[in-house]
Order: sequence, then C-alpha cells, then structure tokens
Amino acid sequence: MRKLISLFLALTLALSLGACSGGETPATSSTSLPAASQESSSQAESASSQEAAPEATGVTMKVAALRGPTAMGMVKLMDDAAQGATANGYEFTLAGSADEILGQIIQGEFDVAAVPTNLAATLYNRTEGQVKLLALNTLGVLYIVEQGDTIQSVEDLRGRTIYATGKGSTPEYALNYVLTQNGLTPGADVTVEYRSEHAELAALLSQGQADLALLPQPFVSTVLAQNSNVRVALDLTEEWDKAAQGAGQLTMGCVVVQDAFLQEHPEAVEAFLAEYKASVDFVTDPANLDAAAELIAGQEIVASAEIAKAALPQCGIVFLTGQEMKDAASGFLSVLYEADPQSVGGTLPDDNLYYIP
Repeated sequence: MRKLISLFLALTLALSLGACSGGETPATSSTSLPAASQESSSQAESASSQEAAPEATGVTMKVAALRGPTAMGMVKLMDDAAQGATANGYEFTLAGSADEILGQIIQGEFDVAAVPTNLAATLYNRTEGQVKLLALNTLGVLYIVEQGDTIQSVEDLRGRTIYATGKGSTPEYALNYVLTQNGLTPGADVTVEYRSEHAELAALLSQGQADLALLPQPFVSTVLAQNSNVRVALDLTEEWDKAAQGAGQLTMGCVVVQDAFLQEHPEAVEAFLAEYKASVDFVTDPANLDAAAELIAGQEIVASAEIAKAALPQCGIVFLTGQEMKDAASGFLSVLYEADPQSVGGTLPDDNLYYIP
C-alpha cells in the first residue's frame, strides 16, 4: 500500500500545480476505495447515506490525511464519496507521516489536509497566510508505553531512551514540554530517538526491539494486541494537563484549507465541513463501532477491524469549528510558542489563521 501511495504522490507532483484550485468535475468522481472497504459499506449505512445524494457542488476536492485518528474520522466520508453520496467529489491521499505531504501542501497541491495542530501554524507562517485552520479533529492521543514495569511517573524517564515519531510536529513538542516542565532536559536527561512512521515504531515494540516509546492511538492498541509484555505507562494528555495547569489543551490534529481554494469555492468548503462532521459523528457513535471499525480496516489504516474497534474509543476524535476551535487551538499554540517559538514556525499566528464564517 505504501508503494502505491508513494507512486500516487509522485504522479501528483509530476502533474505540477493543477490541483491547487480543485477541478470542476461531477460529485460522483470520487476516489476508489479498497475492495474490503467497499464490501463493508453495506454494514455502515447511516441515515445520511440512506437518503438521496445531496445537491452536487460540481467541485472535486483533493484531501490528504495521515494514517491514525485523522484518517479514522474521515472513513465514513471516504465511503460516502465512493458511493456518490456526497455534495463534493473527493480524491483522498493517505500518508504515513506529515513529512510526506508537507511540501505538497505548501505548493497548494492539496485543497484540504489533516495535519498536526502545530503544523497548521507553521504552514500559515511559511505561506504568509495562504493556509488556514478549518477545524480541530483530534485531541490528546499520545501515550508512553513500555515493555516492563519501570515507568510510573515522568521522573522515571530520567536516564532513559524513548523511541518516538513526529519529529518537528506536535508529538515532539508536546513531549519536550512535559519533560521540561518536570525538570528534565530532552537530549541530556532523556534521549529521544525518532523514527519516520508510527507503523515502523509499533513494529519495533511488537517485536520486542524497543522497550520504551511514545505512540499515538490506534498504534498503541496495535502493539498491545501483538505483545502482551507491553503496557501503557503514562498518558501524555494527563501529564500535559498537569504541566499546563489550564493554559492550553493538548490538541493533536486539525484540518487546514488553502485560502485560494476557500475564496474560490466557499460552498464546497462548507459542504466538506458538513460532510466531515457527519463522518466524525458516525465514527464516534458507539452504536456504529463495528461498522466504523470495518471501514477503518478496509482503508488499511490499521491491521484489522478488531484493533480498530479497540482503539476507536481512545482516539480523541472530535470536530471543533468556529470560536470553540479558536479557543482550544490558540491556547495550545501559545503554550508551544512560549516553550519553543520554532514549534509554531517562529511566530505566533494572528487571528487570520482561523476560519470562522
């Protein structure tokens, strides 16, 4: 699957910047889904998909998401798009890490992208305001897991090596903040070894080749299912809350939009927000747990529906927009900025970062 995604990304780049404005195509021109996902769609019927397809906007949006909670919250939207039951047409790209899609977002090759929250601020600064924050989609989902029973507090990390992912994005800065607020200096008191993808690190833990790691859901559930000697030692969200003392909520993931696309197709953006919210509502409804897990496994976001079912309730999937989004994100970004200005691209973004209709 990774090779297919890489090939798709390379082809997209070769076609230059034609994706920036979103093509005028029928709403039924949607991304193709893996066969397993199409088969499971009959199990994932919701009220919205049982009704007639919504009025088409005539716009196809190019959407990028990361494997994990951001993509998990979109799976119903992906399935609805494949069935022609959405107002917009959609072309979805799933990536293993933000690094894989960062350059293409900057170049405007994706109309919408789900990325780490701090990266939204960095993109806003690097593009001089051409990327805006649409919604928050993931709260804290980071955990420190270990093979053994030696870590009971942040102080117990002193002198240890933690394997992690997300260098240059929210996981790195959240971990550094928690460490420093507890009197530990990253790189001196605690060594952090970064890997490129969550799946790679999860495999090391599952195989017993790493004994201490920082991982998000659903990869935590994947590891726990494959290695009974691994346990959750610390919930980083809890440790963040203790350190921040109400100054800002740990918000892991968000959705950004190209401002040029927003200005040209405001109705398509509003349709996307409505359809994305419906997808999140479906995925987070306990009554839909089995069906949502099947869709997630069908998209190869996790290895199996069983793991997706175990992870979903702990994935912190939300849909926050407008002032609620701004209040949560601005507090979080302020905490990061005070700790390390480079974590938000060097400058704390102004209010124009936030899309509030």
